[in-house]
Amino acid sequence: MSVVVPVFNESANLKSLWSRLKPVLEGLGRPWEAVFIDDGSHDDSLGILREIAAGEEGRVRVVELARNFGQHSAILAGFRQSRGEIVVTLDADLQNPPEEIPRLIAAIDEGNDVVGGWREERHDQAYRRYASRLHNRLTSLIVGVPMHDYGCMLRAYRRHIVDTVVECDEKAAFVPALANTFAKRVAEIPVGHDDRAGGKSKYNLWGLAKLSLNLITGFSLVPIQMLSMTGIGISVLAVMMAMVLVAHRLIYGPQEEGALWTLFAILFFFVGMIFLALGLIGEYAGRIYVEVRHRPTYIVRAVHGGEGQPVDSQVGPAPDRN
Repeated sequence: MSVVVPVFNESANLKSLWSRLKPVLEGLGRPWEAVFIDDGSHDDSLGILREIAAGEEGRVRVVELARNFGQHSAILAGFRQSRGEIVVTLDADLQNPPEEIPRLIAAIDEGNDVVGGWREERHDQAYRRYASRLHNRLTSLIVGVPMHDYGCMLRAYRRHIVDTVVECDEKAAFVPALANTFAKRVAEIPVGHDDRAGGKSKYNLWGLAKLSLNLITGFSLVPIQMLSMTGIGISVLAVMMAMVLVAHRLIYGPQEEGALWTLFAILFFFVGMIFLALGLIGEYAGRIYVEVRHRPTYIVRAVHGGEGQPVDSQVGPAPDRN
């Protein structure tokens, strides 16, 4: 099995993480490897990871990315480097206990393709919990696979799911949702959640909002279809209103009282709808623009430790070797 850990400025947590993760992996009773992805850290994270890899006889590899590409791109880079039949993802901030990994593996062994962690008792601020709850409901609705917690990175995947996700090569992939669309059996188990051990959180409300918008435009055409239906509905209402106003004028004659404010209200409504439509169309057009440029999702500067050899400017996806 493989454990994939994206890392960005987590030097305060890495030694503690490894001191807890290694005994868990050794206690599984099966071959294992750990793949850490340094996602362009500015602190000493890469140096600490290289020290860990140097003392682990090929069982730990460190994938050094050329710059910060984001959490999900880092996970895709780790997926490509992993070799296990089961792949577990884990954040480096120690909010999700590594000791929960055996329970994920057991759920995979029961025949599930994907197993997600569910942080029942979250140690986050209230506004983050409420925003996350809304995001999870939206994700469940769009993906069609109901889950309590799509934001938890403590998850396990079978090899064929990992390979399929990598082959998609989406530039703005949301890995948990993408994996669930390919899985036949998906399970969710409650897992622990602790306060951040050190460092600062990399996610805020703005990041969650961007992730939600990316999810909407990446997995569904419903928003733009709803805009089309709304446009039809507004057109019908406009025709009906015009008929009512004409009839009122013919029956009661011209009246100016209240007409100006009514027109302003109608105008503001139409202007708001136009801006909403332009924004959604822009999001879809932007996604198309990002995809057609064919720029790499990530760039691997070097691979340290394990059986991999350092490489220069390896990009995702890797070239076909067949």
